[in-house]
Amino acid sequence: MARKKAAVDFEKSLAELQQLVERLEGGELSLEDSLACFEQGVRLTRDCQAALSQAEQKVQILLERGDTLEQAPFDADSQA
Repeated sequence: MARKKAAVDFEKSLAELQQLVERLEGGELSLEDSLACFEQGVRLTRDCQAALSQAEQKVQILLERGDTLEQAPFDADSQA
């Protein structure tokens, strides 16, 4: 479970989110289906935000090192 968030495929999640939005905007879904799509969309949005946050943290770590490049482990669980 610790690596689940780190393994999120950002592009795939974003594509799924776009499909959900299109389905919701279509207006053909029942209330129950609309709520289920909305709930799934919220989960996907949170996953995408977490992936972007991790990427931002990685960039910040690289920028803080300045001119020297050194390899260091990145533990997403301890950064979140």
